[in-house]
Amino acid sequence: MNTTRVITRIEELDKKRSKIYINHEFAFVLYKGELRQYKLETEGVVEDDIYHEITQRVLPKRAKKRCLNLLQKRPYTEFKLREKLKEGYYSQEIIEDAIDYVKSFRYLDDYDYACQYIFYHKEVESRKKMEEKLAIKGISKEVLNKAFGDSYEDEDEQQELELKQARELLGKKKYDAEAVDWKEKQKIYAFLIRKGISVSIIKKAMSLQEDAI
Repeated sequence: MNTTRVITRIEELDKKRSKIYINHEFAFVLYKGELRQYKLETEGVVEDDIYHEITQRVLPKRAKKRCLNLLQKRPYTEFKLREKLKEGYYSQEIIEDAIDYVKSFRYLDDYDYACQYIFYHKEVESRKKMEEKLAIKGISKEVLNKAFGDSYEDEDEQQELELKQARELLGKKKYDAEAVDWKEKQKIYAFLIRKGISVSIIKKAMSLQEDAI
């Protein structure tokens, strides 16, 4: 049996858009011009053809266009792009459809995103720090491991870059292994740890004994 869809509430979202509630539950967001176009108003009935036009054509098309517009401006991870669509009040079904659409053209690829990030940041950020930032963006451990594995020639390159970063940071701190007292060394050591530099690299850069600190 078909359920009659009655608009029980229209709530202004901003100057251009409104949230539509059908049978007391949130349904979707429409532009105010669309409300007039489809003659939707509080206590009015949404006919089946209008409802399907909105949910099966208008909103899916809009979500795909939103994805493309966002990706034109800068790269996004899948997780962050989903967040953007959720902010637009799209249904989970429409979000999945839009994500699949841009992925089908390889406009959205977490592996490519991670590789690009590593390429542009590996000279100035430790692997640990990059991993933390990329994980926050929703990139999986599996994808991260592959991206890092493909972004360095070998482990030596990674360690050399990290040692260079540690020494540059120590230079900014005007670190002198001979002149700095032990308490100050501990503070600088903690500073480098927060930057994601590995313990072995820190000790080498600071000229500390292996069992130090």
